[in-house]
Amino acid sequence: MRLLRSTFVVGGFTAISRVLGFLREILLAAALGTGPVAEAFVVAFRFPNLFRRFFAEGAFNAAYIPLYSRTLEGEGRDEARRFARDTLSVMIVTLSALTVMAQIFMPVIIRGIAPGFVDEPGLFEMTVLFTQITMPYLLLVSLTAMMGGTLNAHDRFALSAAAPIALNIVMIGVLLVAPRNPETTGLWITIAVPVSGVVQAVMLYWGCRRSGIRLGLRVPQLTPKVRRLIVLGVPGAIAGGVTQINIVISQLIATLQDGAVALLYYADRLYQLPLGVIGIAMGVALLPTLSRRLKAGDDQGAMDATNRAVEISMALTLPAAAALLVMPGLLVEGLFQRGAFTAEDSEATKLAVQAFALGLPAFVLIKVFSPGFFAREDTMTPMKFAAVSMVLNIVIGAAAFFWIRDFAPDRGHVGLAAATSFAGWVNAGLLAFFLARRSGLDIDKRLKRALPRLLVSAVLAGGVMYALTLYREPMTDLLIGSRLLTAVAASGIGLVAYSLFAMLSGGLRISELRHAFARG
Repeated sequence: MRLLRSTFVVGGFTAISRVLGFLREILLAAALGTGPVAEAFVVAFRFPNLFRRFFAEGAFNAAYIPLYSRTLEGEGRDEARRFARDTLSVMIVTLSALTVMAQIFMPVIIRGIAPGFVDEPGLFEMTVLFTQITMPYLLLVSLTAMMGGTLNAHDRFALSAAAPIALNIVMIGVLLVAPRNPETTGLWITIAVPVSGVVQAVMLYWGCRRSGIRLGLRVPQLTPKVRRLIVLGVPGAIAGGVTQINIVISQLIATLQDGAVALLYYADRLYQLPLGVIGIAMGVALLPTLSRRLKAGDDQGAMDATNRAVEISMALTLPAAAALLVMPGLLVEGLFQRGAFTAEDSEATKLAVQAFALGLPAFVLIKVFSPGFFAREDTMTPMKFAAVSMVLNIVIGAAAFFWIRDFAPDRGHVGLAAATSFAGWVNAGLLAFFLARRSGLDIDKRLKRALPRLLVSAVLAGGVMYALTLYREPMTDLLIGSRLLTAVAASGIGLVAYSLFAMLSGGLRISELRHAFARG
């Protein structure tokens, strides 16, 4: 099954990137902790990074890949190349103008996205400066995503999936050589963001040239295809990036609590590993598959691909969610608790991790169900559901934040994380319901048999992992006193336990996995 093979290509490189990302966060937490420099950097990095999530992790591809693929299939390589060049030229002009405008009005923007920083002049000015430095990353990573989408349409997933690795390598290198002064380290790591964007853009341009895809610049023209791309792309970006939009909304409210922005950021990094490796990889690989099958009139093939995507993604997501729910303290302490990141920071972060874990399956399912609409050139419906999700996130998140702060002033951020998870489930449910109504989703016998068995297996594996937390101290002593090795060992044991339970219950079958990886 090509879908699973493509998913594991994307997921494999994404896993490498996320592991390096964890190393980056370990170094960042040790250097900056949850103090003001960390909060300034998180806001500065989150703003352009939001657009990276829009473009690089499926939302831009939701509009671009179906249009490019259909042009390639129906009108040939020359016409597809012209469409790609027109898209590239319009993107450069539009995003350059947006970047310049953002630089000019950055103080106003920061007042909007981080209102809690306004009363702290030093923190506010630092955040403005850091965000101005990171803004060019928006242009660079968007161009990278466009070139990556072009490669994906040609069934070349590896390089676009590997590009984010460059970001982590550059930032890790800077953190390793940066001085111990937090302000200087914060400035250095901020400068590393646009530098990594240049590296990624060069990588993808080289990849396109090597694959025979000749991209060049033309005088920007709003051709009919580019107009269609804009019409589909804007709602697609909102729909595909709804989880990240909700995180930004939560960040806005979190600025009203000292340290909450950084706490949510570190919690976000933990659940982003399975989301990136599974959900985003599945969505990126699934969209071209659905587009081709629907173009060929193979509706049943598209339905089968969606069912297998749900099955595979849940088989991989449920044990990750169980681990984040039952042993968040072990994971947070092992990854982050050192240097400026204290035990109190770990305790506050683990509660947010548990809240996000409740929504992890929903976040992944959003990535799986959305391509069913995008491949049919319908980006408006997912955008409407995303809007419902955002409204719920704002209302419930704000209410939970202030209610929790009434009796636990330093725990309001947990309510924000819980609201994001709830909004995710509402969004996933709406997508599934309406995709089924449009004959894009019909749960087959195999999926009906597998899902409950996978869920039971995850619950049993969660019990094993919880038991391991009761013996965390002896395990740590055995593993040369390393909390990081203890977290890795407990995760590995939990994964082995889940695999055994899933195979014994029939949720996973060796023959089906072997068939899925077979070529052809």
